[in-house]
Amino acid sequence: MKLGHVGEPGAESPVAFVGPDTVVDLSAVTSSVDGRFLASGGLVRAAEAIGHLEPEPLGGRRIGAPIARPHQILCIGLNYSDHAAETGQEVPAEPIVFTKAPNTLIGPDDAVRIPRGGTKTDWEVELGIVIGRRTSYLGSPEEAADAIAGFCVVNDVSERAFQLERGGQWSKGKSAETFNPVGPWLVTPDEIPDVRCLGMWLEVNGVRRQSGSTSKMIFDPYVIVHYLSQFFVLEPGDLINTGTPPGVGMGLRPPVFLRAGDVMELGIQGLGSQRQTVVGPRA
Repeated sequence: MKLGHVGEPGAESPVAFVGPDTVVDLSAVTSSVDGRFLASGGLVRAAEAIGHLEPEPLGGRRIGAPIARPHQILCIGLNYSDHAAETGQEVPAEPIVFTKAPNTLIGPDDAVRIPRGGTKTDWEVELGIVIGRRTSYLGSPEEAADAIAGFCVVNDVSERAFQLERGGQWSKGKSAETFNPVGPWLVTPDEIPDVRCLGMWLEVNGVRRQSGSTSKMIFDPYVIVHYLSQFFVLEPGDLINTGTPPGVGMGLRPPVFLRAGDVMELGIQGLGSQRQTVVGPRA
């Protein structure tokens, strides 16, 4: 299944995407694709309902983030061997973990805003993992599969000046408003033959900046969920950003960063694509 939300912010409806520009309204099943829905067997109920509900055209409606505001957003840094190389850093022995404010979450095509004082706003196409049940102290990476509700496209937008030049606190550079576009869909694992081998890409103003594959991950999604469960209680609906391939603006020579008016387009094989216009800081 491909689940998500459509409608304006604050008035979104849960839907299943069942074809090109075609959705099934799931309002009779749930008010939202959120942690409570996932924890209570919502995926099973949604699958059963889809066959009995009438599809309808998307009709130009806004697509929102596929999950409602998560309890937490956890992120993995330097998780691609080729990205670590472009930054001049060693491959980490264990996952590098940081957090991102949950209110950074926006829809896949919503505008991304440069923060006030931001001078080095950067892009990062990433695979997102959505947790499906309360999880802690998993015994092995193999057990992690049962804890995953699905996968999605994420743009882990970053303000490098805040991240690297203001005391080395990564979360400060990751948590500005609009810094986590997600979607268009939450794709359930049965739709993905092998999440460890998906092509991914990102363009800025039509110029390809990132081309990669999840096969280059140092720690794959199941290892990540198992690892995080040793330190955090993962809640249903939690989002995990799993790292980015090479080609970020900071790694270019000379570096290139986002400016108002720039357009980012990105996607992952089988998980859909996004498009964001960059806007300037709030007055």
